[in-house]
Amino acid sequence: MRNLLENTNSNLLTKLLLGALMLGMQGMALADEVTNGLADLQHAWAKAYYQVPENQKENAFKELADKAHQFASANPTRVEPMVWEAIILSSYAKFEGGLGALKKAKAARGLLEQAEKIQPDVLDGSIYTSLGSLYYKVPSWPIGFGDDKKAKEYLEKALKVNPDGIDPNYFYGDYLLRQGEYERAKAYLQKALSAPSRPGREDADQGRRAEIEESLENARKHG
Repeated sequence: MRNLLENTNSNLLTKLLLGALMLGMQGMALADEVTNGLADLQHAWAKAYYQVPENQKENAFKELADKAHQFASANPTRVEPMVWEAIILSSYAKFEGGLGALKKAKAARGLLEQAEKIQPDVLDGSIYTSLGSLYYKVPSWPIGFGDDKKAKEYLEKALKVNPDGIDPNYFYGDYLLRQGEYERAKAYLQKALSAPSRPGREDADQGRRAEIEESLENARKHG
């Protein structure tokens, strides 16, 4: 009887360990799937934003926005897909224009605010960077929700999370440029240009640096 109980307990323990191992492997597979899905979205965004011809960008972002929404819906417990859906919607709004663009910008803001409540510092402060850029690029009331004060607050939060990053420095520099603060803008844009490359984001970095160079030239002309 004692041997029977020992064998039963041993078999139960083995099953529990195997079950835990399988759950762990499933969790790792899911994490890899999300990581790979995010990388696909990031590369597709860089291609649509920097490489696709201007007259094809709207259609490219329409397809990409649908893909991003499906990916976020399939991973409701992860914040990163939600943030990238918002980033893609923001870009879609830029190239669509009109009332439809404002609707997409509002949808992007809603997703980012939702993500901010869950994990505000995710993706090196991308939530703050994206909200800040929306607030200074979208027209203000009565047309849109643009607000330079809110833009500044969010962009400064992004810099606190990722002080040396290419995006926080670029967007804050671009914001200052639009505010007419040319000397300060040049300092942040120069820092963005000197930011370390992001592994796996070389395509985005190359396009961003071209934007930074253009903004720097603009700042030098005025400053």
